[in-house]
Order: sequence, then structure tokens, then C-alpha cells
Amino acid sequence: MNFGFIIFLALFFFLNFLSNHCHTTEAAPTYIQNDCPDTTLFARNSTYQSNLNTLLSSLSSAATDDADGFANATAGKDLRDRAYGLFLCRGDVSTATCRECVAAGTEDILRRCPDRRSSVIWYDECMLRYSDQSVYSVMETVPLYTMPDAGDVAEPDRFVKLLGEAMNDVAGRAWGSESGKKFAVVEASFTSSQKLYTLAQCTSDLKGSDCNTCLRAVIASLPQGKQGGRSFTPTCGVRFELYPFYNASAVAAAPLLPSTPAPVNGPKGKSNKSTTIIIAVAIPVGVAIVLLFLACCWRRSKTTKTYEVVQAEGGSSEITIAESLQYHLATIQAAANNFSHRNKLGHGGFGEVFWGRLPNGQEIAVKRLSKSSAQGVREFKNEVLLVAKLQHRNLVRLLGFCLEGEEKILVYEFVPNKSLDYFLFDPDKRKQLDWSRRYKIISGIARGMLYLHEDSRLRIIHRDLKPSNILLDSDMNPKISDFGMARIFGVDQTQANTNKIVGTFGYLSPEYAMRGQISEKSDVYSFGVLILEIISGKKNSCFFQSDGGENLASFAWKNWRAGTPLELLDLFIGDIYSIDEVLRCLHIGLLGVQEDPANRPTMASVVLMLSSNSTKLPKPRQPAFFLQRSTERQSKELEPDESTSRSMPWSINEMSVTEMDPR
Repeated sequence: MNFGFIIFLALFFFLNFLSNHCHTTEAAPTYIQNDCPDTTLFARNSTYQSNLNTLLSSLSSAATDDADGFANATAGKDLRDRAYGLFLCRGDVSTATCRECVAAGTEDILRRCPDRRSSVIWYDECMLRYSDQSVYSVMETVPLYTMPDAGDVAEPDRFVKLLGEAMNDVAGRAWGSESGKKFAVVEASFTSSQKLYTLAQCTSDLKGSDCNTCLRAVIASLPQGKQGGRSFTPTCGVRFELYPFYNASAVAAAPLLPSTPAPVNGPKGKSNKSTTIIIAVAIPVGVAIVLLFLACCWRRSKTTKTYEVVQAEGGSSEITIAESLQYHLATIQAAANNFSHRNKLGHGGFGEVFWGRLPNGQEIAVKRLSKSSAQGVREFKNEVLLVAKLQHRNLVRLLGFCLEGEEKILVYEFVPNKSLDYFLFDPDKRKQLDWSRRYKIISGIARGMLYLHEDSRLRIIHRDLKPSNILLDSDMNPKISDFGMARIFGVDQTQANTNKIVGTFGYLSPEYAMRGQISEKSDVYSFGVLILEIISGKKNSCFFQSDGGENLASFAWKNWRAGTPLELLDLFIGDIYSIDEVLRCLHIGLLGVQEDPANRPTMASVVLMLSSNSTKLPKPRQPAFFLQRSTERQSKELEPDESTSRSMPWSINEMSVTEMDPR
């Protein structure tokens, strides 16, 4: 028998053996990370647990169908115990691999995050999450995890530049994808013999603009100078390596740059040609055998690979200037028509806001800080740091920033219906705010504030909550804005003191205005005032009776005690409203403006009060009555360097009142 033929048969059976061996010992999904937020736990054998079990079963079943690697589900009728969830499989994995990964995740997530009402788990092949709040079409960049590979890269400067170009390319292909999958891979030549492989993916439910924003955030967190790494959140992720880590046969990678073949220099001649052919065949075959053998023998070791985890959270007061978030001034000027007066949307204490349109057609709001603004580089960096990390449907979304020369510019999503005060205090436009819309706005603001105080894990005190800082989108959904004066608290911190009082008179809590004490309850007081304004359609700062001694809170309190609470209701609301909802909101508003912070509810309690009619509300007490000096009839916005000792024109009325319920 021909010796060459024998070698061929031996090689064939060896490769077949290895292939079958790898197939029959396929490893479990490669676990990467999980997140178990410190939220309220669910009770064992509770309705929520039953709904959660149903939800996870539904997701596992959906993965067995042709779900295209993504599915979402809900379980439960009662909003208080409803469970929401979804899974996303990597865009290049097979249906079978996706099914196995999701099935493993539905069991593993309960083991790693026992009794949690909200959890996320990531594998190399898929991601699965559930929550007691809707997560569908909600872009989130917190928590954000970064996992670098161990090896350093050669020529780091050139590699970082190439990586930035490749990541921008792959992100654009992912969020701009016309297919259902927001997934893309891009290859780029690093050296003549080495390629850079990149991947980007968002959950399929995200809008393209949300996917773009999410990918910008994770790209900015990628490790620098490493041979590989990944960065991911519950709604998107990116990865890069110097080896092909995805299934190239299942997805076609787009080339970033044309490959540069290595120069081949060698002697010419017939004999050398034969040698070249032998080498060209033998080396790839030998390498293939070795790689296949190693892949099979070492596959299970992937599940125990240790990553260094860097979480993008905490109380840092500085911002890393990342290319993925920074816009060139020329781009902003072109988008906003060189800050033309025709593009101007309004102005605030720190500068002007302009409408603009980026080259890709996306509408933006450009906040251009005035050169004489009290908000300096520190406040600017504070707002960028905060808003870039805060992602919630009821918070305005930051797209990027510009810091060139004396220009300090923030680029936000465009919210078409301007701010709440634009409608609420206008005799004609306030008619558009019927009760159902006002109730929706109150509930949305409450959820946004709850996220800031508890769910964002940064614990943010806004310090300037008022109608002009509540933006309304095309569906009149509220979005809290203007974080230039926000304060970051530590995880266990509940209160702080300051000599510098910032905010707007009429919305400042007594303990903050008089003693500089900041806490979550400071925002609750502002929220209480805001509720009273939304119900009445009147400004707190301009609401005074003829005797000059009554503000909106005192007027509401008098009518509450007298049993005529509906006297506060804005006449422009008309006759279509829920009395129970109005009274409940008024009750919550009065609880919010209590003088003692301990008597004010938390935002978690407020959200529960608004969503459940069965929740019993505590009796309100006399609110903090502020008497305004006759010379101080207008709302005044405090500058950051103004202290309470020289700018506080209020006094406390110590009058005691017997507590009564409305008749």
C-alpha cells in the first residue's frame, strides 16, 4: 500500500476522532459575571417568586424556538409582583448553543443571586436578566464591567489608535444594522501576520440611538494597552482580541483595513517551488492538528479563567476624556447652525440651549455654558460624570460633550416638548396637561428620583428639582435634567453638610436652606413642592395671598384641614379626573414638605404610594411654613458661592396647628 496513502488515512481518522471527542465533551457555557443589586428581596413562596419561576421557564422555552437569539417575557398580572425578563445570545452562536446557555442561566442566576428581585448574569455565549421593573427597550449603562486580558500588546500607541478606529467602525455597524440583530464583527490588520478582531452587540429591543449611546459608554471603558478585553452592561457589550474568538463561519467579519501580506523572499527554481508547496501544505495541517487538539483538551479550562473586574462606579469627581464621548467643536457648531438664534431653545442659569442635528440625522440639544457662568470646569466635569453613568427612562440622556478652549458644551438627546414649566404655568398651554398626563408626569419624576437615590448605586442628590428641570418628550414622559449641582453620596452615606447652598428658593428644604444639611429628604421636599405645583398649576414662589404671608404649601395645608382639598386643583384640568388620585397626590405632596425630614417619605415609599391604592399613607403634619419678605417676592436662584448666612431671607413660623383629616 502506498505509504502516503497510509499517512492520509491515519491523519483522517485522527482528525475525525478529535472532532467527535470535542463534540461529545462540549463544555457548559462560559460564565463571566453576574450582578445582584442590593434591592428588596422577595419572600420565599411569594407571588413574585412564582411569577419569576414562570418567567424563567418562558425564557428557556423561547430559546428552544427560532427566537433569533433574543426574547423577552413577563409573568404576573399584578404590577407589584410582575416579573420582567429577557435573554440575548451572542450573534454568532448556534441555536443549540443559545438554548443550552439560556437553560443554564435560568438555573444559575437563582443560585448566584438568591431571593433578589432583580439580577443579571453574563456568559461568553449569552446574557440573561430579570427584574420587577420593565427592562424592555430600556438602555442601561450601569452596572458596567471591564475585563482585560493579561498580556500587554506590542506597539501600544499604534494598537490603541487601530483599536479606536475598529471599535468606532464595529459600533456603527451594530447600532445601524438593518437586521433584527444589533450585532457586528470587524477585523483589522495590526501586523503583516496578526489581526485585530472586534465585536459589538446590543439587545435587539434597543433603538438605534440608544444602542449607539450604550456602545459609546462601554468602548470608553475598554482596557488600554492589552492584547484583548471586553466591556459590557445589561444592554450592550464589546470585545477585542488578537485571535478569532467568534464563529467566523457563522458571521462574516467586515474588514476595517485591507490586509497587508507579509513579503516573501526566497530563491527561485523548480526544486524550491516543490519545497515551498510541501511547506505550504505541511505547516497549516500540522498547526491545525495541534490547535484542534489543544482546543479540545483545554476547552473546559475556559470556564475557570480568572478576570480582573473593574467596575465603572463610585464617587470619583474626575472624568476620563474618552474619544467615544467627546465631540469636536466644529461638529457641534455645524449641527447647531453656529449657535444661531433660530436654533435657540432656551437659557438657564449656566448658559443657553440650542437645537441641532448631527450628520447622521440625530436631533440633539446642545447646552452651551456661558463663559461667565458660575459652572466652571469642576461643575462641568461633575455633570458629565453623573449623566454619562445615569441611564433611566425618566432621566435626560447625555450623548457626549465638547471641551475646547473656553467652550464647555454638553450634548443631550433632544426632548421635543421643552420643560414642564413651559406648559404648567402658561394659561394656554396648561390646557394640554389633563389630569392623566399630570399623574403620569408625577409618577415618572418619582421613578426617576428613586433611581437617583437608590437604584443607580451612586446615590445622587439632585439639589435643584423644579419644573424647569423636568423635560417632556414627544409622549409627555418626564425626564429629569440639569445635574450640574448634584451631589454624589457614598454607598452608606445618608447626610452631608455644606456652607454653600445651591438651588432655587421655594424648593429648598428648611434644614438645607438654614443649616446646609443635605440628604435624600432634601430632594423629597423639592418633590413635594413640585407635586403641589403640578396639581394647582401655580408657582410656589409667586403664590401669595393679599396679606403676603401664605405660600402654596400653606394654602394646600389650610384646605386639607378644612376638608376642601380640591380647592387646590387647577381649573384648567376640567371635570375629567380621578378624585382618589388627586387626593393621594396631594397627600403625598404634603408629606413631602414636612418640616422634619424624618416625617417625609423616601422616594421608594412615594413610588409605592403612587402605584398602590391599598397602601396606607401616614397623616401629614403642618408643613414647613416659610414667610417671604415683602421685598423678596420673586424666586431667586442661588449661586454656588452664596452661603445661608448671607442669602437666606426666610424665617420659620412656629405656629402649632391641630392635625385634622379632610372631610
